[in-house]
Amino acid sequence: MLTNRFARVLESLARHDVRFIVVGGVAAVLQRVPVNTQDFDIVHDRRPDNVERLLLALAELDAVYRDDPRRLRPNESHLLGAGAQLLRTERLDFDILGSIDDGKSYDDLLPDTDLIEVAGCAIRVLTLERLIEVKRKLTRPKDKFMLMHLEATLDERSRMRVGTGKRPTD
Repeated sequence: MLTNRFARVLESLARHDVRFIVVGGVAAVLQRVPVNTQDFDIVHDRRPDNVERLLLALAELDAVYRDDPRRLRPNESHLLGAGAQLLRTERLDFDILGSIDDGKSYDDLLPDTDLIEVAGCAIRVLTLERLIEVKRKLTRPKDKFMLMHLEATLDERSRMRVGTGKRPTD
């Protein structure tokens, strides 16, 4: 389902007990939406204890700010804020977000997540329904394209699950 470059990041985050939610294209892929993605986006819990563990995972992954020839690394003050840290680790663009969707934080998004088993780790993933809500507010062509696939997948699941009493992701 996921290539090794994505699994490596997930395994490192899980090994360091980082609290995070997978959002964006990887969240769609993990929910079997037929799309490709080149980057990996998470919203992290910005509490200091979690930021400390996240920094350990990022060091293990040799994560640096992308498009910066100085190879700068994020620090605690960067990760405590609500902004986006656009990083690169090995062959993967890795975006660490303090919030999404008009300032929604980890705690705000938590009710709209599912636990999915990935590479032997239980990973929190933004639900397909919430991904659709987020993408509907975005205007980039790639987000509109993703939205079509998200909605089609949700529609197909709904048709297949009619009468079963199960959520579309069950």
